Amino acid sequence: MRLYNLFKRIGGIGIAGLIFGLGGLNNVDAATPAEGASGPEVCKACHADQYDSYMASSMSVKSDARTPGAQGGCVVCHTENGDGTAHVKAGGGKGVGGIINPGSKTLAADAKNKICLTCHQKGRISWQGSKHQTNDVACTNCHSMHKDKGKDKVRDRMTQTEVCFTCHKDKRAEANRASTHPIRSGGIVCSNCHNPHGTAGSSLLVKNTVNETCYTCHAEKRGPFLWEHPPASDNCANCHNPHGSNTAPLLKARAPYLCLSCHNTGSGHPNQLRSGVGIAAVGANAQTAFRACLNCHIQVHGSNHPSGPRFVR
Repeated sequence: MRLYNLFKRIGGIGIAGLIFGLGGLNNVDAATPAEGASGPEVCKACHADQYDSYMASSMSVKSDARTPGAQGGCVVCHTENGDGTAHVKAGGGKGVGGIINPGSKTLAADAKNKICLTCHQKGRISWQGSKHQTNDVACTNCHSMHKDKGKDKVRDRMTQTEVCFTCHKDKRAEANRASTHPIRSGGIVCSNCHNPHGTAGSSLLVKNTVNETCYTCHAEKRGPFLWEHPPASDNCANCHNPHGSNTAPLLKARAPYLCLSCHNTGSGHPNQLRSGVGIAAVGANAQTAFRACLNCHIQVHGSNHPSGPRFVR
């Protein structure tokens, strides 16, 4: 009876599968659509590489009710109102039998994202209207489900920037400048400051403002201070380029030129670069050498000293 059932299952495939014993039975299962939904083992017959990457990822975990593995496997993401059986019976082929490929170049970005957001809507309520969504960025532009054995590069700190720099090439150049956050080493990655799925703030920042985002690491610059330096309390990016600069520490220009972009009116020290005449017992280098303005004005982010309105202490 068992042998009869086995012959019935393999149908036109032939007797050859029997010579592999139980191993051959697994191969037969992979080549024959099961009753009802076509599981991953059926897809494996033609899509072995994709099957291996699927099995190596968290998508295949059947004990988690949220995963495709617990909901039917490949057909959850790759079919629309179907179970994949028609695709198998038709002998496969791109788009044959109601199959959808979220990674297809011809499928619209919103259509691809609709597939992913069916399960991944939670935590992405700001996706609609975000800079990525309005620029037709699809989930599959950044996330890879069937490459590198299920390893998603954008979720790995050591490879995430590689994915982001694919589009943001100007930030790659800035990150390779002399003064930079530890981006190349993975100490800081794009997602530490940006939420690619959308936020209420500008530039997809994780906080509503630039400063609030910076303060998540640089809490000592938050204040409040008795004497506040307006450019610093307004926006850190007034003076710093967070992605990289050739002037330490991440400054847009070196002192005194950065300082003079605001303090450029009036007469006398410190508003003008002078020859040294009138700067008693010091000389012209006082304004340009070493840390320039910062030689004296050391608390440029703000001061709590009663005598610190000029940020000198």
